[in-house]
Order: sequence, then structure tokens, then C-alpha cells
Amino acid sequence: MWLNTLGLALREIRRNLLRSFLTILGIVIGVAAVITMVTIGRGATQAVSDQITSLGTNLLMVRPGQRMGPGRDAAGSPPFRQADGDAIAVQVPGVRAVAPQANTGAVVVYGARNWSSVVYGTTNAYFETNNWTLAQGRVFEDAEQRAGSAVCVIGATVRRELFGTEEPVGARLRVRNLSCEVIGLLQSKGQAAMGNDQDDLVVMPIAAVQRRLTGNLNVGTLLVSMDDGVDAEAVKAGMTQLLRERRKLAESDENNFNVLDTKQLAETLSSTTQVMTMLLGAVAAVSLLVGGIGIMNIMLVSVTERTREIGIRLAIGALGHEVLLQFLIEAVVLAALGGLIGIVFATAASIGLTAVMGVPYVFDPGINLLSFGFAALIGIVFGYFPARRAARLDPIEALRHE
Repeated sequence: MWLNTLGLALREIRRNLLRSFLTILGIVIGVAAVITMVTIGRGATQAVSDQITSLGTNLLMVRPGQRMGPGRDAAGSPPFRQADGDAIAVQVPGVRAVAPQANTGAVVVYGARNWSSVVYGTTNAYFETNNWTLAQGRVFEDAEQRAGSAVCVIGATVRRELFGTEEPVGARLRVRNLSCEVIGLLQSKGQAAMGNDQDDLVVMPIAAVQRRLTGNLNVGTLLVSMDDGVDAEAVKAGMTQLLRERRKLAESDENNFNVLDTKQLAETLSSTTQVMTMLLGAVAAVSLLVGGIGIMNIMLVSVTERTREIGIRLAIGALGHEVLLQFLIEAVVLAALGGLIGIVFATAASIGLTAVMGVPYVFDPGINLLSFGFAALIGIVFGYFPARRAARLDPIEALRHE
């Protein structure tokens, strides 16, 4: 009986192919929208997590001021000194490396080319705390760090803009009025989670930047890398206490510095993108309900058109539940077919859009199966009323129908 009923349902769908396609169009759009939104959201979440991880593992960022980000009140807070980083490395348990960082913007010139970049004055610990690896060359020698020698390691963007296809290592470029020898080239990291280019940088010994570019001994950021498996809260507590003592803060005084845990930042941003993904998926799911209403309307029209056929079936012995099953299967097949087509469209759209947006394509079988199952459920829910109406037709009245 099931196979016979399924055959009748498929025959009716084939009989009106254009109408059947237009009927399932709402389901196709709804399923495709839901899957595409969720897939792009998952890719964005993965991209944020990967980009923050690229900043460094178990990394704490310490800056003057009481707030992070734009508008932070660092102006009234005393800057750090390199001795603060040295004290943290020696006195706080669980700290693997501390990189003091003094930044300044500068125009970098090589030959007839120039490029505006960011110059980081730091130590070799910077490469460890930020997970940088060298593509060519070497890092600073101890003597170069102590003397503040005019040597630098450049990022992939600076290499592309200034050197093109030329070999950068061994060449000399000019940072403002300072002639600097390129001793290394960093592996590319790409765009960061906040949208900035991580490869647009020039790294020099901190003493060289302080003496010849900034003109002071200020340290804007301390990058603190922790040992694997240590309690980050314990490290932050010990570091906070040490810095309060070094900055001579009374017990009643608020901290005039702040500590950012990049792991917590990654979790916060990931949870935010996940909420946005769920919201977009829920909005897109509304179109599935619209598609279900379309199926119900067409099935009601189909019942009216086939009233005499239903009457004949009932008159020759067909039971009401068999007629109900036939129309219900038609609705479910239409909805399921729309779900399958929607999955194909969503896969193609997701691959294309993630490539354009520069986020990874993350295939999630769960959302595909859930969308297909929900589409089939839509067919059952919205197809039941027309099917019940067909099953309750009076055979005599149905045969009289013109």
C-alpha cells in the first residue's frame, strides 16, 4: 500500500512539474538561507578563534590605563619601563617570557618605494609570545639588543610593498631618518580578528626605537606568555600585585593598568558570533514557514481539482485514511525535495561566500540534517489539513463535482 500510494503521489508531482517547482521554491529558499547563514557564522567564529590564537598561546597583554580598546584612559597613567617586564619574568611564577613593546608609526623607505607601517621596538621574546616564525634570516643577537643596533625584521606586507620580488634579507631600508639593515623576514599571518594587517610591521630592538624614534624609555605594552597548564588567574593575580607595588599604588587606589587574557577574548568573541549565527538562522527559518503555507495552498487547490478522482477512489472501495495518506505523502515529498535542492544551493552559496569573505568553510552535517528534517516536518504539518479535507469528502458529492 505504501509503495502504491507513493507512486500515485510522484505521478501527480510529475504531472504538474512547473507548479510543483514553484510550490517548493519557498522551502528551497528557506533551507538554503538557514544553512548558508549558519555555515558562514560558523566560519566567522572559526576565523575569529584562529586569528586570536595567532596572537599567541597563553598570552596576557598588559597596558597602562584602566580600560582596553578605543578611548582607554592611558593618558593619565604612567607608562611601563623595561624593568617592569624583567621583574615580571623573574618574580611571577608560571611566566615563560615577557616582551616589552614600544610602538610608533613611521614611513619606511627602500629605493624609490615608501610605505607607512608600524615599528615595534621589542626583544626576541616578542617572536615567542606572538607565535611568530621566520621565513628567512635570523632574530636579534644579544649584542644587538643591548646596543640598540639599527637592525630589523620585517613582515610579509612590508616586504611586498618595498621589495616586490627582490631579496630583502641583507638590504638596508630607511625608517624615518634611521638606516636599518634587514636581518629577517616573518612568515605571513594575514588579517587579524579586528581587521588589521598583522604582516604590516617592522620589528627592531627596543633600545633602538626608544633612542632614535620615540625619544623616551616608555613601554606601551607588556606581552606576557605563560607556561602550559598554569592557572591564568593565579598568574594575573601575582602580576597585578607586583605591578601595584612597583607603581606605588595604595590599597584604596584602583589599578592604573589593565590585563587582557587573549583566551578569554577569543571565548567572548566566539560566543558573540555564535549568538549572531543563531539569530540569523532563526530569521532565515521564517521563510520555511512561508514555504509551508505555499504548500498548503497548492495542496488545497489540488484537492479541489481532483475532487472527482477522489470520489471515484472512495466509491470503488478506497478508505479515507488511504486518501489522506496519498495527499500527505505528496506534501512531504514536495517539502523533502525542496529541502534537498536547498541543501545543494546552500552548499554552493556557502563555499562561494566564505571564499569571498575570507573565512573558512566549515561543513556542519548537523544543520544540513536538521534543515532537511524541518522541511519534511513542514510538509507534514501544512499538508495534513488539505489531506484530511480530501479524506472527508463525501463520495456522492465528489462524483457530482464538475
